[in-house]
Amino acid sequence: MHLLIQGCKRKDRDSQRLLYQHYYAYALSICARYSRNISEAKEVVNDGFMKVFAKIDQYNPDSAFKGWMRRIMINTSIDQYRKELKHQQHDNLASVFSSVIQPQAITDLSHEELIGLVQKLSPAYRTVFNLYVIDGYTHEEIGKLLKISSGTSKSNLLKARENLRRMLEGLNKISYEKFN
Repeated sequence: MHLLIQGCKRKDRDSQRLLYQHYYAYALSICARYSRNISEAKEVVNDGFMKVFAKIDQYNPDSAFKGWMRRIMINTSIDQYRKELKHQQHDNLASVFSSVIQPQAITDLSHEELIGLVQKLSPAYRTVFNLYVIDGYTHEEIGKLLKISSGTSKSNLLKARENLRRMLEGLNKISYEKFN
């Protein structure tokens, strides 16, 4: 890995391609949690890798590269969230529940289906949920990142959890009706 990073610092295209291929799935798994869909997540990943290559000289080899890159992918996802806010108001809650969810028991939900439920949250709820629940940020840190108050962060987290609970209850009801 050290040689790939050194190659990327020299702007060697083969090293950049190999690093991209090696970490693509990991980066996509991060960005998908913050994005509305997989297409948007792929765009964010590509933007994130552009930042990785542009800032590779700032990487400290004494720390884990994966963690450094993860931070860039999260920040790139937050940048995308901010762009969305400039172009649209918060999603109408009705649109959160508008798409059809495959009927299955909650315990049988795959990782992709769970991510799909999180992706149905409004951008504000989805971002705070991921930062707090998945990535372990505090409400104060989230407030600074998103330029909101910690109270707004807490409120968005509460609403995100409530929306997810309702979606899961809806899945459970569909599954119950299907098997009875």
